[in-house]
Amino acid sequence: MSYAPFDWIDDEARRRADAGLVRTLRPRAAETELLDLAGNDYLGLSRDPEVTAAAAAAARTWGAGATGSRLVTGSTELHAALERELAAFCGFEAALVFSSGYAANLAALTALTGHDSLIVSDAGNHASIVDGCRLSRAATAVVPHADPEAVRKALRAHGGRALAVTDSVFSVDGDAAPLGVMAGVCREAGAPLVVDDAHGLGVLGEGGRGALAAAGLAGGEGIVATLTLSKSLGSQGGAVLGPARVVRHLVNTARTFIFDTGLAPAAVGGALGALRLLCREPERAARVRDVAVELHGRLVAAGLTAVRPDAAVVSVRAPSAESAVRWAADCRAAGLAVGCFRPPSVPDGISRLRLTARADLTQEQIATAVDTILATTPLSVG
Repeated sequence: MSYAPFDWIDDEARRRADAGLVRTLRPRAAETELLDLAGNDYLGLSRDPEVTAAAAAAARTWGAGATGSRLVTGSTELHAALERELAAFCGFEAALVFSSGYAANLAALTALTGHDSLIVSDAGNHASIVDGCRLSRAATAVVPHADPEAVRKALRAHGGRALAVTDSVFSVDGDAAPLGVMAGVCREAGAPLVVDDAHGLGVLGEGGRGALAAAGLAGGEGIVATLTLSKSLGSQGGAVLGPARVVRHLVNTARTFIFDTGLAPAAVGGALGALRLLCREPERAARVRDVAVELHGRLVAAGLTAVRPDAAVVSVRAPSAESAVRWAADCRAAGLAVGCFRPPSVPDGISRLRLTARADLTQEQIATAVDTILATTPLSVG
């Protein structure tokens, strides 16, 4: 018998191909003529000269890498400055920076629970939350999307140590969680509320301070926020924000903090530069919301089905996975990059184009994007 330990991979690849679910890498050039509504650079800061200069200066000063974990050599004065300013901006007592938003979610969920506790998780939560639940060794109750009453019932049924976790803005449809009601439910049960504000930071709240600030919940004793530095701040990395004692607990117990190399200085410097720029130009947050509403309004007026955006994500329904892939490809061929979500990435089985508004889009670019989407719309849409 021949030794073929990876033949099963070929079988799975054939099944993916038959289902039209093959993913491929598409390296982009440094400069492109494509109009980008696929990335998450909501405020247009990833290429801002001030932000890139801050990233370059950090690399020159501190080196290309952090050189070790945060507890060994990977914490710099720059990391500490970002944590202080990020916590102050978002309205929390303390913050802790991680190498990614994914790592931040894993840290919060694994360090704040245990085998005897319960996590109540929204069915629409991001994959990093799903994985954090799995790694936590806690029991997990997945409840219907944006349903505080289901959260209440799950918490009551458990009766012991528990927490609830939700995205602030869901990445597929761009709808916002009912955070005020969720916080009340958790308060009644004596449970913390963990909120992934990846899509709220820089977009929602006064000057982009995030969804929790907008809901009046920032800094609450039972509130923990996680976020990413790779969307509105145009850099890379993640953070957990909350009471100081929660942050101290994470420093001592969160494996994705203790055993991971610290975030590279250039990313820290870029994020800090972007945060300071946003503090000076808070109108960027309102602008990205306005762009999202305008994109949605124009597409709906033309007969497409799109979810009204609560932040920067505009979701446009497609009739099938195959048509969504073709629609996105046709947009790209016409000079417009858009996202394409299809099963199994979407739990409801509905395929979509996913558009991300940007604060730096001009009115001409908005019109071009809408015209391109309409010109390439599959015949079965509308």
